[in-house]
This record gives sequence, structure tokens and C-alpha cells, in this order.
Amino acid sequence: MSQKVAVLGTGKIGEALLSGMIRAGWAPADLLVTARRPERAEELRTRHGVSPVSNTEAAKTADTLILTVKPQDMGTLLDELAPHVPADRLVISGAAGIPTSFFEERLAAGTPVVRVMTNTPALVDEAMSVISAGSHATAAHLATAEDIFGAVGKTLRVPESQQDACTALSGSGPAYFFYLVEAMTDAGILLGLPRDKAHDLIVQSAIGAAVMLRDSGEHPVRLRENVTSPAGTTINAIRELENHGVRAALIAALEAARDRSRELATGKKD
Repeated sequence: MSQKVAVLGTGKIGEALLSGMIRAGWAPADLLVTARRPERAEELRTRHGVSPVSNTEAAKTADTLILTVKPQDMGTLLDELAPHVPADRLVISGAAGIPTSFFEERLAAGTPVVRVMTNTPALVDEAMSVISAGSHATAAHLATAEDIFGAVGKTLRVPESQQDACTALSGSGPAYFFYLVEAMTDAGILLGLPRDKAHDLIVQSAIGAAVMLRDSGEHPVRLRENVTSPAGTTINAIRELENHGVRAALIAALEAARDRSRELATGKKD
């Protein structure tokens, strides 16, 4: 991998991406990082052998810029970068809710922009990264983004119009599962189990169910029906979930996440 890649605003996800790229074959010497705090930049150098630089230097020297700052900070970062980013640089945005047009309007005409929504399982190389092309991004630019984010999990190309829905489903998705595990753990304690045992039972059940969903090719309804015996324990639990409107609550929650993603594109903070 001879091209230089810079990660700007290197937090936990940015660092996970760096470490995944190194495991996938990128040379640390070809990876640049920027960080708000000098001690954070030095930590990244020590841990991964990458080169800390300023935002301006990254813009001038890297072939690909990956912007991982918070959505509300993106405008300020682009103001700093714009005078220094040539139109042949690939710019990859990892900010929720911000469309590629936001970048295209602030950078040199013709700059290729790719929008990516990944999620926190990038920390364990099990991310789901959703990739969309801006107006000037080519198939080669999308392939570069897939090479980078494929180092920490699975990638999927979608039209940009579907990005807000993907943010609601997979970008925020891990939090829903953590919330469910938290609630099930509390239930296990209520039923008389120690917390550690309840946690182990639920986590392994979740892993097993996820692998079955991924590898069996079966519809989730069929997999659920295989566990649901007539007049058994599972159907009684499912009845209570339906009585309490869990399905409707999940749909409403994802709609709220999608709507918030759209609001972020307008700069709304509250």
C-alpha cells in the first residue's frame, strides 16, 4: 500500500481504523494522524508507529483524508483544510448526518468525497461500514474506501439517500443491543441469578444467535419459530413483548434516530 492516508481527529474509532489498516498490510510510515491534544498524538505514535502531523500538513501530503471529528466540528475543520486540499485528494467523511454536498461546497471544485458510517464494533474488527459516493467520487474511490474500512469489518455500498436510515440501523445499532443485554441482565438478577452468570448466559446466547443469523441463511422469523414450542416458555415471553409494544417501540426508536441524523445535516444541536 503506497498511498498515504491521514486520519484527522483520531479518537477511538479512528485509532481502531488505524490499527486495523496496519494489520491489513498498510505500513505505519504511510499513515498520518492528527489529534487535538499533543499528548494524544504522541500516544498514537508510540502505540502504532504512525506520524502525527497538523491538519494542514495532512491536507497537503496525504492521498486520502479521513475526517472523524464530531459533526458539529466539521465546518470548522473544513475551513482550516479547504485552502490546502487539492482537487485530486479523496476525502472520506465519517460524520453522522452530514451529506457529501456539505464537503463539496467547501472544498475545491471536483474534489471526490465518500461518506462512510461505521460503528463501534470496529474496535474488535466486526464493524458494519456503509459507503456512499459523492458527486465526483468514482468506483476507484469507493474501492479505496472499502479497502480501508474493510480492515475493521464488513462494508456495504448504498445510495447516499439511504445513509440516514443506515445510521439509525447500524451506526447506532450496537447501542440497542447493549441496552437489551442490560435489561435482560437485570431480569436475570430479578429471577435469582448472580449478575456475572446472567451476563455470561446472555452474551453467549447473543453471539450464538448472531452467528446463526449470519451463517444459516434462514429468515429470523424461522429461527425464532424453531425456539418457540407450543404453550412453552418462549411463546409466553414473546406474548409479553408484544403486549408491551416492543416491536412498535423499536420502529419508533429507529425513526427517531433517522430523524436526528437528518437534523445533524442542518447543524441543529438540540
